[in-house]
Amino acid sequence: MSKGMPNMGGMGGNMANIMRQAQKMQKEVQATTEELNKTEYTGKSVDDFVTVKVTGDKKIADMTISEKIIDPDDPDTLQDMLIDALNNAFEAVDNDKEAKLGKYTNGLM
Repeated sequence: MSKGMPNMGGMGGNMANIMRQAQKMQKEVQATTEELNKTEYTGKSVDDFVTVKVTGDKKIADMTISEKIIDPDDPDTLQDMLIDALNNAFEAVDNDKEAKLGKYTNGLM
């Protein structure tokens, strides 16, 4: 090796460290995602007439509808309450995912 050529021997070690860090981060993301998918989130409508529980992978786990809101002559109100509760639950999922995975995605989610 001539005096003017830089020593490239250290690059292999740096690349190996980068690969180890990437693999570690990938395992952490996978574990966090699995944890989030098992977590239940609750969404509620106005005055808690409808309560919905969803999992982190956005599957509906449970739903409670108050008898007070069931009116055969006004199905639109019940529909609105269901939509409101579901949207609140899904928003809770998204917020938690962003909080827990944001450090890995750097705001890309």
